[in-house]
Amino acid sequence: MLLSRPCRALAATLFAALLAALVPAAGAHAESRPVQGGRLDWGIRSSFQSYVTGPVAQGSWELTGAAATVGPQYRFHSAQGSYDPATGTFEAAFSGGVHFTGHRAADGTHELDLAISRPRILIRGGTGTLYADMASRPKGGGRTTVRAQVPLAALDTGGLDMRGATGPVSLAGVPATLTAQGAAAFAGYYPAGTALDPVSLTVDVRTAPSRAPSPTSNPALSPSPSRTPAPTSATAPAPGSFRAAAVDWGVRRTFREYVTGGIAQGKWTLTGGARDGGALFRFPSATGTYDPATGTLDASFEGGVRFTGTHLDLALAGVTVRVAGGTGTLAADVTSAGRTEEDVPLVTFAARGLVPEDGLAVVAEAPAVLTEAGARAFGGMYRAGTAMDPVSLAVSVDPAAALPALPDLGSEPTAPPATATASPAPAAPVPAAAASPDPGAPTGVYAGIGAGALAAAVAAYLLVRRRRRAGETPAP
Repeated sequence: MLLSRPCRALAATLFAALLAALVPAAGAHAESRPVQGGRLDWGIRSSFQSYVTGPVAQGSWELTGAAATVGPQYRFHSAQGSYDPATGTFEAAFSGGVHFTGHRAADGTHELDLAISRPRILIRGGTGTLYADMASRPKGGGRTTVRAQVPLAALDTGGLDMRGATGPVSLAGVPATLTAQGAAAFAGYYPAGTALDPVSLTVDVRTAPSRAPSPTSNPALSPSPSRTPAPTSATAPAPGSFRAAAVDWGVRRTFREYVTGGIAQGKWTLTGGARDGGALFRFPSATGTYDPATGTLDASFEGGVRFTGTHLDLALAGVTVRVAGGTGTLAADVTSAGRTEEDVPLVTFAARGLVPEDGLAVVAEAPAVLTEAGARAFGGMYRAGTAMDPVSLAVSVDPAAALPALPDLGSEPTAPPATATASPAPAAPVPAAAASPDPGAPTGVYAGIGAGALAAAVAAYLLVRRRRRAGETPAP
């Protein structure tokens, strides 16, 4: 049955609007956008963790490359990659790793020896893969084999529409399955097709860099290239002072896991400019005195961290670091049970050689030991002499000497990330600002299109069909 001219016009208008909404405008996303900053949370396989640390393997695992933990998951950081909003192609490589060992032999070696690092996510053409660098010893013994960027896990991206995101991209609970190559690199502990832990990530998508100004543009109106100012007498630090300093300390990994785990069920909150590096907290913007000749430092840092949970409320602020005679002491104002004790010496660490090299003095991951006062500050949870997380310290006396970069965890999602599910309808990635307010509801992305517009177009078309079949004249 043919439609009348007004009906055909309305249908053509509706479909034109629908196609314009669904198809990205030509040139609107002509170039890929850089992915810079973010984190990947993945437990690899929870039962494997239990096996490694259980009574059979009697092993352990350790983090490498500033990786961290979030509950039972490992957190990899500092995403780098690209994202094409037009095609939905997404690639992000992360830093950090985890090393598993178990089944220790009499000679001190381990039959189980597996390292996984630098995971990379690639989603293209409806297919998703997790790659990683792997070093493993075959099950039953043998030489360690090192493989770069092994396609370790296939990601269930069926129905995933990656197009059109304009801000941070978040995915939660994407199902992962061990590949044949991954099974070989996994030292034969699991066959191909084994379900691995789901994958979650949040990354920042930057605006594509603008084109350089044309040679005919007015240089007076164009921004000058960024240059590091040369040190001059006007900018040199005063004797005994420094230009910038920061101290990095994660308190203790097992304490963080206790806070966020099933017992305390808590969290931590950063205050006063402190920054979260995943496995450590950075306390910046120091003031104080420093003698580069002797490596003596007396510095006060900004920021604090507060741990809260069931029967737990502990805050550390007003962090200070004093170094003398090659030994450092990190102290803080400790607030617990509503009471504050100021300048409590928490840990001591080796700080030999705190002398500038190219304008920067560094103590990197110095082992730290809990003091008597620190043990009291933690309510007796740990004894004096307990090994705490290492301390890293950097002091700059030259404007050209930048402080070491902190692991980049990216932006916090402004809404819950989309939760991917198994077939038939995995959730799509969502820009954080456009995520569904109900994380339990089915979620999808329509390249920035409101689903209501699509529903309205379909409803109007069906209404025209019903009226035409009933013999009514449709209104233009």
